[in-house]
Parts: sequence; structure tokens; C-alpha cells
Amino acid sequence: MLPLAYLVIRASGADERALDLLVRPRTLELLVSSVALAAGVGLGATLLGVPLAWLTTRTDLPGRRLWTVLTVAPLAVPSYVLAFALVAGLGPRGVLSGMLGSIGVGLPSLYGLPGALLVLTLATYPYVLLATRATLMRADPALEEAARSLGDGFTTAFRRVTLPLLAPAMGTGALLAALYAISDFGAVSILRFDSFARAIHVQYRSSFDRSGAAALALLLVLAAFALVWAEARVRRRASLQVPHGARRVARVIPLGRWRWAALVFCAAVAGLALVLPAGTIAYWLVRGLEQGEPLRLLADPVHDSLVAGGAAATVAVLLALPVAFLVVRYPGRLSSIAERVLYGAYAVPGIALALALVFFSLNVVPFLYQTLALLVLAYALRFLPQASGTTRSALMLIGPRVPEAARSLGRSPFEVLRTITLPLLRPGLLAGAALVFLSTIKELPLTLLVAPTGFGTLATQVWGAANEGFFARAAAPAAVLMLISLASVSLLLRDGEHSA
Repeated sequence: MLPLAYLVIRASGADERALDLLVRPRTLELLVSSVALAAGVGLGATLLGVPLAWLTTRTDLPGRRLWTVLTVAPLAVPSYVLAFALVAGLGPRGVLSGMLGSIGVGLPSLYGLPGALLVLTLATYPYVLLATRATLMRADPALEEAARSLGDGFTTAFRRVTLPLLAPAMGTGALLAALYAISDFGAVSILRFDSFARAIHVQYRSSFDRSGAAALALLLVLAAFALVWAEARVRRRASLQVPHGARRVARVIPLGRWRWAALVFCAAVAGLALVLPAGTIAYWLVRGLEQGEPLRLLADPVHDSLVAGGAAATVAVLLALPVAFLVVRYPGRLSSIAERVLYGAYAVPGIALALALVFFSLNVVPFLYQTLALLVLAYALRFLPQASGTTRSALMLIGPRVPEAARSLGRSPFEVLRTITLPLLRPGLLAGAALVFLSTIKELPLTLLVAPTGFGTLATQVWGAANEGFFARAAAPAAVLMLISLASVSLLLRDGEHSA
């Protein structure tokens, strides 16, 4: 929280011209449009994620396992890659728009709010899908069956029983989607949508005095915290309605004549979020190779992405270990405050954290400015809750008795940690490291603002080329980034299946 505190100090020292930015009608307009985008994305992600979760867990949908993988896989596609792929496929110069235009069929514009809503909804619905699916798999179906035995139809039982059970998970997933949308920078830039995050970046790059950017960043942080507060209020109310009971295996619900409609729905979502982007990137990759785009130029971005991602994952796991031990082994007021601060910081948009770290390093620790160490630290702080969450869950499964038994046999605390606790924590540590690695290689705002000069990742390569309209040049780094991300997601899914 120290860099954010410095961001407050920097903003409070802004001159009148910088502070005038906060009261301009344009600033209010940007804030309203960003909040509207976040709300729309949260709603859209819920409308896609909840039906997909229900279809893949409770029904006789043909190929449920395959559809689960296909609908979760878009989590590996960064929003700016999805934006580039859809613009390159459906935009004015796109492949499909050109084919359809030859027969007199026009496509609506992807630029502006409609395109941003579409892209960010497709990029974030897996958050709602995964959270809702996990709740459906754990929920006791006896309550739904009891409601139906009392004469309630399927729709009534779903509304009165199932939805209250799912409300906390839906709220959590929608919150993650909304926070992602309000802090997104890459996709909205490609789609030419004026969001608050984009305005902060422009203000930082174009102004000699960066205090105005700091003030705007604080407004974005407040908007993000307002979303977290609103979700917490709703979740507290919803949690009162969630009943508890012994779990039973849920009865598979036959879809009947709705089976084909369900298949079309799943195929449409997976097609737009995964198949169309992959196909578009493959097309422009071939075009780029034909035009002589040199693949050897990818060596440095791939190297930089892997080095930064691996280092950030390692640092995040090392920082997560003491936090997890404090929360699980020593519960109390201090551990509760530490956990809330940790997850509260996760709600801070990436561009705001980037500005805070830049200001902090320039004025407090100048030897860290423009270094790889600062970038790795930024990644680790940004995604520390991901590593902490998986480590905490794994530590809760171990319990205190096994280490205590080893201590009673004469083992030192260090020996117990090295030979017993850490090996048992290995799955949780690896899952956390994989999550941090996946998030790091996709991260854009932190990389653009904090990375040292000459350091370029796959994310910056894709965004830079796509933002200028060089689709063939953006295709190769986008393809490599998608392959690395898909490999990370597949490892996480496999680890989840083994853990289950």
C-alpha cells in the first residue's frame, strides 16, 4: 500500500491546472462511460457464464467435458488479443467483412462502446462461469428437488432456490469482470473507446507534470473500490439466503427439444471467444509470413516475457508463503487486516498501480527506476493475491497436526518446513505460480509504464502493432502469447481435476 499512499501525496500536490482535470465535464463523462462499461460487462459476463455453468454441470448436454474446456479456454486470451483478432476479422479491413461486403452484406462497427462491451464480455465471462460452476458442483440438489415435489415448475424452482444459492458466486464473478473492464487499457485503445484508464495513460504520456495523471488514477481507484463495496453489500444479503445441508449427486436434467438450442449457444460463445480469434490470427500469421514478416524478431519478446513471468511467479510465491501462514496458522485481527489489505490492493487498476510505482521509485528509491527488478516487483505485488489464495487453500488442507507430530519427534521447525510442509504445499504453490505467470505475460499497463527502456514483451508487441493497424505484424506475437497462455490454463485445469 506504500506506493498507493505516495500516489495520494503526489495527487494532493498537484497544481491548479492539474486539479482542474477533475472537475471538467469531460472527466465526469469518462468516469460515467467507464462505470457503464464495467456494469455492462459484469451483466454480460453473468448472462453468458451462468447458463454455460448450468449446462455443463446439471444437464445432459452432449460433450459436456469438451464444452467445459472450450468455454473456459478464452480465459487464456488477453482482451487486447481478442480485440485485435475481432477487428482483424470483423472490422473494416477484416477477413469476414471483406467476404461479406463482396455480396452486399455489411457488419456493424466494432469501434466504441458496442465493441468494447462485446470484447470485454467475451474476455471475462469465464470468471463467472468458473465461480458458478464450482458452486453448482458443491451445492445440495435436494432443495431443488424438494421445491419441484411441492409443485414448483423448473423456472420457479430455479428462481426461488437455485439463484439464491448461486448469488454469491455470480456476484464474485461479475465483480472480477467489472474490475477487469474498468481497468482495461489495451482492448479499449484498439477499439478507440475513451475509457478512464486510457485517459490516464494519455495524460501521463502527454503532460510534463504527471500530477494530473495521479489525480485521475485516484478517481479510478475510488471507482474500483466502490464496485468492491457494492458487491460486498449484495453478497452479505445474498449469503443470508444460502441454505446448508448434506451434499448429494445432482440428477441430470434432460434438455429434450432444447438440446440443439443449448448446443448452438455453447458453439456461438466458444466460436466468438476462441475459434474466431484463433482463425483470424492464423490467417494474418500466414499473410505476414507471405509478406516477409521476420519471426526471428520474436526471440527477444518471448525471452523477456518468460523471464519476467518466471521471476514474478517466484517472487509472488515467496511473498505468499508468510501471508498464508499468518492467515491460516495465526488467525486474528492482524491476519484479518493483512488479508483484507492484500485483496483490497488487488482491486486497484493496473495502470494506477503502475503510476504509483513510477512516482514512488523516482522520488524514494531512484536506483530502482527503469530496472527489471521494479517491473518484477510490480508484477508480484499486482498478482500476489492469486499466489496467496492457492497457497492458503493448500495449507488449510494440511492442518496443524502433521507438522506438530514431526516436531514432537525432534525435528526442527526448518526441517519440518523443508521436508513435510513444503512438499505437501507443492500443488498449491505450483498452481499459484502458474496463475501469476499467466497473468504476468498478459499484463499490459504495468509493462508499458514500468518496464525499462528496450524491454518488450509479447503483450507490448501485440498492442503496439494492432494499435497502429499492422495486423500481419501483430499476428505472430499474438499466436505465441495464445499458445503459452493456453498451455498455462491447461495445466491449471489438469491440476484442478487431480485435486478434485
